[in-house]
Amino acid sequence: MTDLAVLYEHPLWFAPLFAALERKGVAYTAIDTHGSFDPVAPTPPAPLILNRVAMSAFLRDAEHPIFWALARLDHWQRGGAKILNGPQALAIDTSKARQLSLLTSLGLSVPRTRVVHSISDLVEAADSIGFPLLVKANIGGAGAGITRFDDREMLRAAIADNDIPRSIDSVLLVQEYVPARDGQITRIETLDRAYLYAIDIAGAGAFDLCPADACQVPGSAIQMTAAEPAQTFRDAAEAIARAAHLDLGGVEVMIDDRDGTPRFYDINALSNFVARPLDVLGWDPHDRLVDRLVDWIAETR
Repeated sequence: MTDLAVLYEHPLWFAPLFAALERKGVAYTAIDTHGSFDPVAPTPPAPLILNRVAMSAFLRDAEHPIFWALARLDHWQRGGAKILNGPQALAIDTSKARQLSLLTSLGLSVPRTRVVHSISDLVEAADSIGFPLLVKANIGGAGAGITRFDDREMLRAAIADNDIPRSIDSVLLVQEYVPARDGQITRIETLDRAYLYAIDIAGAGAFDLCPADACQVPGSAIQMTAAEPAQTFRDAAEAIARAAHLDLGGVEVMIDDRDGTPRFYDINALSNFVARPLDVLGWDPHDRLVDRLVDWIAETR
């Protein structure tokens, strides 16, 4: 048994992490999300387990591992392992509704939202918000399951055509469309509940975001640049990480162009570091993650 196990789902996103672990001579066991587990067998695969299961997993496989992983991580935790981004963090990651509730509890502003589980409630919820608005899947990832509706007729037509976003938990969010100032959002990354770095993302329309691969797409209109957010934003991100039990995670915020209010709208426990970090940041955050993993390993011995 190694001191560290990594539970992962995406076949490519974690190659930089594995490479950084190998560069620094940190032994680990990589565990993908195939196969089965015995809910009676109490022994976890390592004293320290890093959870890297993405909410966008359902886009890659209809037989996605999201809820299976939640049960498996909970089982390993009961068996005595320290889980980084464990069941509590994953429970927040799997619900945008929970995220908005948590953000509001911290005194942060969020887009006006209604949460429904029945298509028949969409129009009433939309009327209470006003147009334009977004309908979002409660469990998303990489911008999945987000559609803009500019008026009531457009929404009604989509309902009639059965062309409404779907969520794998049957929960939908009806949310006001917030015009982001300069068409830009800021993603703040944290490690061990502390600020790590931030990037400004422009040209995405705050819809289809994935820092790990968005800027690798040839001809992509999405631009990612290193940012130095205000201390209030850094403090907010750290408070969110503490409240959401994030050992590693990202927070997204935009400035509402209508009134200048910062509106937080997404918590991401799968912190895929920005692609080409040396070009964007000038340093590689995987190295700092591995350094902290080494410390966590020592703490579990």
